[in-house]
Amino acid sequence: MQTLPARFAVRAARIKMKIVVLDGDVINPGDISWAPLEKLGEVAIYGDTPEDLIVERAAGAEVLVTNKVPLRSGTLSRLPDLRMVAVLATGYDIIDTADAAAHGIPVCNVVAYGVDDVAQHAWALLLELCRRTGEHTASVCAGEWKDTWCYWKTTPVCLRGRTLGVIGFGSIGRRVGELGHAFGMSVLANCRTPRNPPSYSPFAFASTDQIFQQADVISLHCPLTDATRAIINAKALARMKPGAILINTARGGLVDEKALLKALKEGRIYGAGLDAFAHEPPEDDDWFELDNVVLGSHCAASTRGAT
Repeated sequence: MQTLPARFAVRAARIKMKIVVLDGDVINPGDISWAPLEKLGEVAIYGDTPEDLIVERAAGAEVLVTNKVPLRSGTLSRLPDLRMVAVLATGYDIIDTADAAAHGIPVCNVVAYGVDDVAQHAWALLLELCRRTGEHTASVCAGEWKDTWCYWKTTPVCLRGRTLGVIGFGSIGRRVGELGHAFGMSVLANCRTPRNPPSYSPFAFASTDQIFQQADVISLHCPLTDATRAIINAKALARMKPGAILINTARGGLVDEKALLKALKEGRIYGAGLDAFAHEPPEDDDWFELDNVVLGSHCAASTRGAT
């Protein structure tokens, strides 16, 4: 019997590969073809998978693909054939990466996905808080604008000359900083490894505490890890300027939501624009009663053609 050349052996191995997509509906509402994935082997696609069915559906899989279905400690040990986990998102906090490393299973994510999309969404939330365009549109439509030539319900906020603090200075954080500079803001940035500072000025790397104390706007773009969980807590909020604005288009777990709600109700910060929550959609009705918050639906990277 002849031995297959190496390139054909690799191809044969790929054909036999079993791939399981745990929650295909989240990432693909019907306009994306799975054909390129199907060329790599046998593919089973589930619209969504409850946690109690993960092991059953993933049995025998060499590759697991997930977007929001979590793979926690203890799950991977029950999948002896697993060779890789692919996360169809930039954030990978749904995966117990320490457990994956212990089993020698690499975890892949989508690096630098939706950079401009998320950055623009962060600014959409910020500008809505500063200019209240939705509030004024509703007021004008309700006939509340009468005789005066200049009418407003909330005094607009100009951002030029103010300070933007960016926590998490990867691709998205850097783009948010660039936009802040274009609006005439000074930029402070915090990240694990301060390097390659941007060419614009004024800019400086800073500690989170410096950002809490000095920034007029704080925008979160860091991953959710044990080190960053609830990085915005009661202590951090107490150190912020009374007129500070918080923007979160990253992960809900970065914020202690009860502490933030309390600060917003008491007027200790100006407002918050949130596209991510610890539980989605948010369960606390208090969010819906505040006039100093703008609420998103974790849709920042969901534009057509996001890359």
